[in-house]
Amino acid sequence: MADLAPPQPHRTPLTGPAHADAVRWRRRIFAVTWLAYAGFYFVRQAFSVAKLGILDDPAANTALTEHALGVIDAVYLAAYAAGQFLWGMWADRFGPRVVVIGGMIGAIAAACVMGLSSALLVFGGAMVVQGLAQSAGWAPLCKNMGSFFPMRQRGRVLGLWSTNYAFGGLAAPPFLGWIAYALFDSWRAAFFSGAATLGAVLLLFAAFQKNSPRDAGIAEDDAPAGEPAPGGRPAPALETGERSRGIALYRETLRDRMVLTLGATYFLLKPARYAILLWGPVLVSRRLPDLDKVGAVLVPIAFGAAGVLAPICVGWLSDRLFASRRVPPCVLALALLTAALALFMPLTATGSVAVMIGVLAVIGLSVYAADSMISCVAAVDFGTDKGAGTAAGLVNGCGSVGAILGGLLPGFLSGGVLFTGFAVAALLAGLLMLPHWNRTPRAAGV
Repeated sequence: MADLAPPQPHRTPLTGPAHADAVRWRRRIFAVTWLAYAGFYFVRQAFSVAKLGILDDPAANTALTEHALGVIDAVYLAAYAAGQFLWGMWADRFGPRVVVIGGMIGAIAAACVMGLSSALLVFGGAMVVQGLAQSAGWAPLCKNMGSFFPMRQRGRVLGLWSTNYAFGGLAAPPFLGWIAYALFDSWRAAFFSGAATLGAVLLLFAAFQKNSPRDAGIAEDDAPAGEPAPGGRPAPALETGERSRGIALYRETLRDRMVLTLGATYFLLKPARYAILLWGPVLVSRRLPDLDKVGAVLVPIAFGAAGVLAPICVGWLSDRLFASRRVPPCVLALALLTAALALFMPLTATGSVAVMIGVLAVIGLSVYAADSMISCVAAVDFGTDKGAGTAAGLVNGCGSVGAILGGLLPGFLSGGVLFTGFAVAALLAGLLMLPHWNRTPRAAGV
């Protein structure tokens, strides 16, 4: 049953220059925040690309063994999970800008340290910083987008916007792999080139981003709650006193049963995605041992390419076909994901590159469809108006705890056990969401 929302005040639509200005700002915020989160991936994926070189480097692989790399991934993801619970709340209190810029600076610094040293303790410490820095991106940027776009557009707009992380996962590995192994023949170059890319994105973000319509000097006719109503008066949902009560806001969000369901579902979904994201080249190399390093890096592009299309399709379906219901497309995507994960080992046993590409594409399509809907659109929709960042952070924090398993287990388990476990987890996630099939966001009529 849909949650009941208080009546929304009538707002006279803006026309002429005011409307055109608002549209320009929406496009600008969409572009700069999309680029910001995609940019984070060029540092995040550097370790995945570097693993192939590290494992073949006698100067590094004595300390950085395959098991050690799995533990380092788990350390990174634990820090990432901790940051998710924190930075969304900080974005609600201080605004997304300061949190995201701080995260970018931390991510760049950590990547440079990892490129300079192969000592186990240095790598581990840098990955803690990297995890905390990377987690400063998603929830604050979701809040930033939610401030500029109303409920009725979020399925399509945030679905399209969510292609940022799929694109990052698609574009970063071949770019970093080409620089590291084709140009410099050094795994260290992956970290430095990723840091340089994010540095360029940081400059653009600092120059063009604003936290809200109010900061941009516009009054939008259908601005989300908490942003300026016509005439420049703030809407009542985000009073100054409320904004400062971070702990109370977090407790309020924790009482939302749908937010908790999304968090549990995301916990079960995330291990499969992160196993392929962080270990994709290694997993491909295990199943297709005749491929060289560049080939092993390129094959998982299928996973990311399908992932770019998935958020666009699922967002459109949720708005148009399912009338702003976010659960049905999630459940359908999770059903497809369960089947693809269960069939991964028997299908790839053929040793065919084409079959590997096809299976990874189906997994990418289904996992990114469910992922984008749960982590962004649904988290913002079902969070309170004044706590969108907190809700997105909580859901993503739960998912990031699950992602720890995705980073850790590939270094210890055989492929058969690994993908069977992922298939069972995806099935449980679908069963958790199924009872909420007809549920709509509390403000779906906005």
